[in-house]
Amino acid sequence: MLKITHLLICVGALFVSADLAWSADPKSAAAQPPTRPDADYFLQGEYSGTVSLPGRGSHTIGLQVVARGNGQFAAMEYLGGLPGNGWDLQTRHSFSGERTSADRAKFFDENRQITVNRNEAIVRDAAGHELGRLLKQIRRSPTLGAAPPADATVLFCGRDARMFDSGLVTPDHFLVAGSNTSEPFGDFTMHLEFRTPYMPEARDQGRGNSGVYIQGRYEVQILDSFGLRGEFNECGSLYRQRAPLLNMCFPPLTWQTYDIDFQGPQFDSAGQKIRNGRITVRHNGVVIHDQAEITAKTGAGKPEGPEPLPIKLQDHGNPVHFRNIWIVSKPRKS
Repeated sequence: MLKITHLLICVGALFVSADLAWSADPKSAAAQPPTRPDADYFLQGEYSGTVSLPGRGSHTIGLQVVARGNGQFAAMEYLGGLPGNGWDLQTRHSFSGERTSADRAKFFDENRQITVNRNEAIVRDAAGHELGRLLKQIRRSPTLGAAPPADATVLFCGRDARMFDSGLVTPDHFLVAGSNTSEPFGDFTMHLEFRTPYMPEARDQGRGNSGVYIQGRYEVQILDSFGLRGEFNECGSLYRQRAPLLNMCFPPLTWQTYDIDFQGPQFDSAGQKIRNGRITVRHNGVVIHDQAEITAKTGAGKPEGPEPLPIKLQDHGNPVHFRNIWIVSKPRKS
Protein backbone atom coordinates (compact mmCIF):
# COMPACT_ATOMS: atom_id res chain seq x y z
CA MET A 1 0.00 0.00 0.00
CA LEU A 2 1.28 3.44 -0.90
CA LYS A 3 2.00 5.98 1.80
CA ILE A 4 -0.67 8.72 1.84
CA THR A 5 -0.55 12.00 3.69
CA HIS A 6 -3.49 14.38 4.03
CA LEU A 7 -2.33 17.83 2.97
CA LEU A 8 -3.37 21.22 4.37
CA ILE A 9 -1.65 24.10 2.61
CA CYS A 10 -1.46 27.46 4.39
CA VAL A 11 -2.19 30.20 1.90
CA GLY A 12 0.90 32.29 1.36
CA ALA A 13 3.26 29.64 2.71
CA LEU A 14 5.32 28.34 -0.19
CA PHE A 15 8.34 26.08 -0.13
CA VAL A 16 10.29 25.87 -3.32
CA SER A 17 13.36 23.66 -3.54
CA ALA A 18 16.51 25.58 -4.34
CA ASP A 19 16.98 23.84 -7.65
CA LEU A 20 13.77 25.43 -8.96
CA ALA A 21 15.63 28.71 -9.09
CA TRP A 22 19.20 27.75 -9.98
CA SER A 23 20.89 29.33 -12.94
CA ALA A 24 23.63 27.64 -14.91
CA ASP A 25 25.23 27.63 -18.31
CA PRO A 26 23.23 24.71 -19.77
CA LYS A 27 24.61 21.80 -21.74
CA SER A 28 21.12 21.20 -23.10
CA ALA A 29 17.50 22.01 -22.40
CA ALA A 30 17.52 19.10 -19.96
CA ALA A 31 19.95 21.04 -17.78
CA GLN A 32 17.43 23.81 -17.18
CA PRO A 33 15.65 23.98 -13.80
CA PRO A 34 12.07 22.67 -13.56
CA THR A 35 9.38 25.26 -14.18
CA ARG A 36 8.49 27.32 -11.13
CA PRO A 37 5.09 26.40 -9.61
CA ASP A 38 2.24 28.81 -10.35
CA ALA A 39 -1.27 29.22 -8.92
CA ASP A 40 -2.54 26.27 -10.96
CA TYR A 41 0.13 23.95 -9.56
CA PHE A 42 -1.34 24.08 -6.05
CA LEU A 43 -4.78 23.01 -7.28
CA GLN A 44 -3.28 20.17 -9.28
CA GLY A 45 -2.90 16.87 -7.45
CA GLU A 46 -4.74 13.90 -5.96
CA TYR A 47 -7.92 13.86 -3.89
CA SER A 48 -9.77 10.98 -2.25
CA GLY A 49 -12.87 10.48 -0.11
CA THR A 50 -16.42 9.13 0.10
CA VAL A 51 -19.19 10.34 -2.20
CA SER A 52 -22.89 9.44 -2.34
CA LEU A 53 -23.68 8.43 -5.91
CA PRO A 54 -27.39 8.69 -6.82
CA GLY A 55 -28.94 5.23 -6.92
CA ARG A 56 -25.61 3.56 -6.09
CA GLY A 57 -24.97 4.40 -2.44
CA SER A 58 -21.71 5.63 -0.94
CA HIS A 59 -18.41 4.90 -2.65
CA THR A 60 -14.79 5.85 -2.25
CA ILE A 61 -13.69 8.07 -5.10
CA GLY A 62 -10.23 9.13 -6.24
CA LEU A 63 -9.67 12.27 -8.29
CA GLN A 64 -6.58 13.41 -10.17
CA VAL A 65 -6.53 17.08 -11.20
CA VAL A 66 -4.11 18.06 -13.96
CA ALA A 67 -3.02 21.62 -14.78
CA ARG A 68 -3.16 22.32 -18.52
CA GLY A 69 -1.92 25.91 -18.48
CA ASN A 70 -3.54 29.35 -18.32
CA GLY A 71 -6.09 28.33 -15.70
CA GLN A 72 -7.34 25.29 -17.63
CA PHE A 73 -7.54 21.84 -16.03
CA ALA A 74 -8.42 18.23 -16.76
CA ALA A 75 -9.50 15.72 -14.13
CA MET A 76 -9.90 11.97 -13.97
CA GLU A 77 -12.23 10.35 -11.42
CA TYR A 78 -11.68 6.75 -10.28
CA LEU A 79 -14.28 4.52 -8.63
CA GLY A 80 -12.88 2.81 -5.52
CA GLY A 81 -9.98 5.20 -4.93
CA LEU A 82 -6.81 6.38 -6.57
CA PRO A 83 -4.76 4.13 -8.89
CA GLY A 84 -2.83 1.73 -6.71
CA ASN A 85 -5.01 2.63 -3.71
CA GLY A 86 -8.41 1.09 -4.36
CA TRP A 87 -9.37 1.92 -7.94
CA ASP A 88 -11.43 -0.93 -9.45
CA LEU A 89 -9.22 -0.81 -12.60
CA GLN A 90 -12.26 -0.27 -14.83
CA THR A 91 -14.48 2.66 -13.88
CA ARG A 92 -13.18 6.15 -14.52
CA HIS A 93 -14.62 9.40 -15.80
CA SER A 94 -12.95 12.49 -17.21
CA PHE A 95 -13.85 16.14 -16.62
CA SER A 96 -12.58 19.47 -17.88
CA GLY A 97 -12.52 22.60 -15.77
CA GLU A 98 -11.00 26.00 -15.18
CA ARG A 99 -9.70 28.16 -12.37
CA THR A 100 -12.42 30.54 -11.15
CA SER A 101 -10.33 32.38 -8.55
CA ALA A 102 -6.77 32.39 -7.23
CA ASP A 103 -7.38 29.26 -5.15
CA ARG A 104 -10.36 27.53 -6.74
CA ALA A 105 -11.22 25.57 -9.90
CA LYS A 106 -14.55 24.13 -11.05
CA PHE A 107 -15.39 21.08 -13.14
CA PHE A 108 -18.75 20.20 -14.69
CA ASP A 109 -20.58 17.52 -16.60
CA GLU A 110 -24.29 16.92 -17.12
CA ASN A 111 -24.72 15.24 -13.73
CA ARG A 112 -22.19 16.74 -11.34
CA GLN A 113 -20.01 19.69 -10.49
CA ILE A 114 -16.75 19.56 -8.58
CA THR A 115 -15.13 22.52 -6.84
CA VAL A 116 -11.43 22.07 -6.08
CA ASN A 117 -9.39 24.17 -3.67
CA ARG A 118 -5.94 23.63 -2.22
CA ASN A 119 -7.20 21.27 0.48
CA GLU A 120 -10.22 19.39 -0.86
CA ALA A 121 -12.60 18.72 -3.73
CA ILE A 122 -16.32 19.22 -3.06
CA VAL A 123 -18.62 17.08 -5.20
CA ARG A 124 -22.20 18.25 -5.86
CA ASP A 125 -25.03 17.07 -8.07
CA ALA A 126 -26.30 19.19 -10.96
CA ALA A 127 -28.71 20.99 -8.61
CA GLY A 128 -25.87 21.96 -6.28
CA HIS A 129 -26.55 19.48 -3.45
CA GLU A 130 -23.35 18.27 -1.82
CA LEU A 131 -22.55 14.58 -2.38
CA GLY A 132 -19.22 14.37 -0.58
CA ARG A 133 -15.76 15.80 0.00
CA LEU A 134 -12.42 14.47 -1.16
CA LEU A 135 -9.32 15.40 0.83
CA LYS A 136 -6.13 16.29 -0.96
CA GLN A 137 -3.50 13.55 -0.77
CA ILE A 138 0.27 13.51 -1.03
CA ARG A 139 1.45 10.01 -1.90
CA ARG A 140 5.00 8.77 -1.52
CA SER A 141 6.45 5.64 -3.06
CA PRO A 142 7.17 2.97 -0.42
CA THR A 143 10.60 2.47 -2.01
CA LEU A 144 11.52 6.17 -1.97
CA GLY A 145 14.96 6.49 -0.40
CA ALA A 146 15.60 2.73 -0.59
CA ALA A 147 19.10 1.92 0.65
CA PRO A 148 21.37 -0.12 -1.64
CA PRO A 149 22.12 -3.67 -0.46
CA ALA A 150 25.68 -4.68 0.30
CA ASP A 151 26.24 -6.19 -3.16
CA ALA A 152 24.92 -3.18 -5.07
CA THR A 153 26.88 -0.82 -7.28
CA VAL A 154 25.90 2.73 -6.38
CA LEU A 155 25.60 4.65 -9.63
CA PHE A 156 24.55 8.00 -8.19
CA CYS A 157 24.05 9.21 -4.63
CA GLY A 158 24.32 12.96 -5.13
CA ARG A 159 28.04 13.52 -4.57
CA ASP A 160 29.28 13.19 -8.13
CA ALA A 161 28.44 11.61 -11.48
CA ARG A 162 31.65 9.63 -11.97
CA MET A 163 29.67 6.45 -12.74
CA PHE A 164 28.15 8.21 -15.76
CA ASP A 165 29.87 9.42 -18.91
CA SER A 166 29.54 13.21 -19.16
CA GLY A 167 27.08 13.29 -16.27
CA LEU A 168 25.86 16.71 -15.15
CA VAL A 169 24.82 17.37 -11.54
CA THR A 170 22.61 20.28 -10.42
CA PRO A 171 23.56 22.51 -7.47
CA ASP A 172 21.01 20.54 -5.43
CA HIS A 173 22.94 17.33 -6.23
CA PHE A 174 20.53 15.77 -8.71
CA LEU A 175 21.64 14.03 -11.90
CA VAL A 176 20.46 15.61 -15.14
CA ALA A 177 19.05 13.40 -17.92
CA GLY A 178 21.37 12.75 -20.83
CA SER A 179 24.21 10.38 -19.94
CA ASN A 180 25.16 6.70 -20.01
CA THR A 181 26.54 4.54 -17.25
CA SER A 182 30.28 4.17 -17.61
CA GLU A 183 29.95 0.40 -17.18
CA PRO A 184 27.87 -2.10 -19.20
CA PHE A 185 25.25 -4.23 -17.47
CA GLY A 186 23.62 -7.56 -18.30
CA ASP A 187 20.89 -8.96 -16.05
CA PHE A 188 20.17 -6.81 -13.02
CA THR A 189 17.88 -5.37 -10.38
CA MET A 190 17.90 -1.57 -10.36
CA HIS A 191 16.46 1.22 -8.23
CA LEU A 192 16.26 4.83 -9.34
CA GLU A 193 14.30 7.93 -8.39
CA PHE A 194 13.21 10.55 -10.88
CA ARG A 195 11.31 13.81 -10.97
CA THR A 196 9.49 15.26 -13.97
CA PRO A 197 9.24 19.05 -14.41
CA TYR A 198 6.06 21.11 -14.20
CA MET A 199 5.19 21.94 -17.83
CA PRO A 200 1.43 22.67 -17.78
CA GLU A 201 1.20 24.04 -21.31
CA ALA A 202 3.15 21.17 -22.88
CA ARG A 203 1.33 18.20 -24.36
CA ASP A 204 1.93 14.55 -25.09
CA GLN A 205 5.61 13.61 -25.60
CA GLY A 206 6.76 17.17 -24.90
CA ARG A 207 5.76 17.02 -21.24
CA GLY A 208 8.58 15.84 -18.96
CA ASN A 209 10.01 13.30 -21.40
CA SER A 210 12.99 11.08 -20.60
CA GLY A 211 13.53 7.35 -20.31
CA VAL A 212 15.60 4.54 -18.86
CA TYR A 213 17.23 2.91 -21.89
CA ILE A 214 18.32 -0.52 -20.67
CA GLN A 215 21.52 -1.50 -22.50
CA GLY A 216 20.71 1.38 -24.84
CA ARG A 217 18.19 -1.04 -26.39
CA TYR A 218 14.97 -1.16 -24.39
CA GLU A 219 13.27 1.98 -23.10
CA VAL A 220 11.13 2.24 -19.98
CA GLN A 221 9.44 5.56 -20.67
CA ILE A 222 9.54 8.52 -18.30
CA LEU A 223 6.90 11.18 -18.98
CA ASP A 224 4.55 13.46 -17.08
CA SER A 225 1.52 11.23 -17.68
CA PHE A 226 -0.23 12.20 -14.44
CA GLY A 227 -4.00 11.84 -14.83
CA LEU A 228 -3.80 10.07 -18.19
CA ARG A 229 -4.93 6.56 -19.14
CA GLY A 230 -1.55 4.85 -19.33
CA GLU A 231 -0.92 4.20 -23.02
CA PHE A 232 1.93 2.38 -24.76
CA ASN A 233 3.96 5.60 -25.11
CA GLU A 234 3.25 7.09 -21.67
CA CYS A 235 5.07 6.89 -18.35
CA GLY A 236 5.93 3.34 -17.34
CA SER A 237 5.43 1.89 -20.80
CA LEU A 238 7.91 -0.29 -22.60
CA TYR A 239 7.97 2.46 -25.16
CA ARG A 240 5.60 1.80 -28.07
CA GLN A 241 5.64 -1.93 -27.26
CA ARG A 242 3.65 -2.49 -24.08
CA ALA A 243 1.47 -0.20 -21.96
CA PRO A 244 1.84 -0.36 -18.17
CA LEU A 245 -0.71 -2.47 -16.31
CA LEU A 246 -1.61 0.68 -14.39
CA ASN A 247 -0.71 4.35 -14.73
CA MET A 248 1.07 5.04 -11.43
CA CYS A 249 2.41 8.45 -12.41
CA PHE A 250 2.46 11.01 -9.59
CA PRO A 251 2.16 14.78 -10.21
CA PRO A 252 5.16 16.63 -11.67
CA LEU A 253 7.82 17.86 -9.23
CA THR A 254 7.07 14.79 -7.07
CA TRP A 255 9.90 12.28 -6.62
CA GLN A 256 8.95 8.91 -8.09
CA THR A 257 10.59 5.49 -8.17
CA TYR A 258 11.31 2.76 -10.67
CA ASP A 259 12.40 -0.64 -9.38
CA ILE A 260 13.39 -2.70 -12.39
CA ASP A 261 14.25 -6.39 -12.65
CA PHE A 262 15.71 -7.17 -16.08
CA GLN A 263 16.64 -10.47 -17.70
CA GLY A 264 18.07 -10.04 -21.17
CA PRO A 265 17.32 -12.22 -24.20
CA GLN A 266 19.32 -15.35 -24.92
CA PHE A 267 21.27 -16.04 -28.10
CA ASP A 268 22.74 -19.21 -29.58
CA SER A 269 26.35 -19.66 -30.65
CA ALA A 270 25.51 -18.22 -34.07
CA GLY A 271 24.19 -15.04 -32.52
CA GLN A 272 20.53 -15.80 -33.22
CA LYS A 273 18.03 -14.88 -30.55
CA ILE A 274 16.41 -17.98 -29.07
CA ARG A 275 14.52 -16.40 -26.17
CA ASN A 276 13.14 -12.93 -25.55
CA GLY A 277 14.14 -10.88 -22.56
CA ARG A 278 11.78 -10.28 -19.65
CA ILE A 279 11.24 -7.35 -17.33
CA THR A 280 9.40 -6.56 -14.12
CA VAL A 281 8.88 -2.88 -13.29
CA ARG A 282 7.48 -1.39 -10.11
CA HIS A 283 6.45 2.24 -10.48
CA ASN A 284 6.05 3.95 -7.13
CA GLY A 285 5.95 0.53 -5.51
CA VAL A 286 3.21 -0.95 -7.72
CA VAL A 287 3.90 -3.64 -10.34
CA ILE A 288 3.21 -2.21 -13.80
CA HIS A 289 5.01 -4.97 -15.77
CA ASP A 290 5.16 -8.48 -14.36
CA GLN A 291 7.75 -10.66 -16.08
CA ALA A 292 6.68 -9.00 -19.31
CA GLU A 293 8.25 -10.33 -22.48
CA ILE A 294 10.36 -7.84 -24.45
CA THR A 295 9.80 -8.79 -28.07
CA ALA A 296 12.18 -6.33 -29.73
CA LYS A 297 14.38 -3.31 -29.14
CA THR A 298 12.86 0.14 -28.82
CA GLY A 299 12.73 1.86 -32.22
CA ALA A 300 15.81 4.06 -31.87
CA GLY A 301 17.63 1.64 -29.59
CA LYS A 302 20.82 -0.21 -30.34
CA PRO A 303 20.47 -3.59 -32.09
CA GLU A 304 19.80 -6.58 -29.86
CA GLY A 305 22.76 -8.77 -29.06
CA PRO A 306 24.29 -10.97 -26.36
CA GLU A 307 26.81 -8.41 -25.12
CA PRO A 308 25.91 -6.20 -22.13
CA LEU A 309 25.82 -2.45 -22.78
CA PRO A 310 25.54 0.70 -20.65
CA ILE A 311 22.24 2.07 -19.38
CA LYS A 312 21.19 5.41 -20.82
CA LEU A 313 19.15 8.09 -19.07
CA GLN A 314 17.59 9.71 -22.10
CA ASP A 315 17.78 13.45 -22.76
CA HIS A 316 14.59 14.41 -24.60
CA GLY A 317 15.04 18.14 -24.05
CA ASN A 318 13.07 18.35 -20.78
CA PRO A 319 14.59 18.98 -17.31
CA VAL A 320 14.02 15.53 -15.78
CA HIS A 321 16.24 14.88 -12.75
CA PHE A 322 17.41 11.70 -11.00
CA ARG A 323 18.76 10.67 -7.61
CA ASN A 324 19.48 7.51 -5.54
CA ILE A 325 20.40 5.17 -8.38
CA TRP A 326 21.85 1.76 -7.63
CA ILE A 327 22.05 -1.60 -9.35
CA VAL A 328 22.68 -5.25 -8.44
CA SER A 329 24.08 -7.39 -11.25
CA LYS A 330 22.72 -10.93 -11.47
CA PRO A 331 24.17 -14.10 -12.96
CA ARG A 332 22.69 -15.15 -16.28
CA LYS A 333 19.83 -17.64 -15.90
CA SER A 334 19.96 -20.67 -18.14
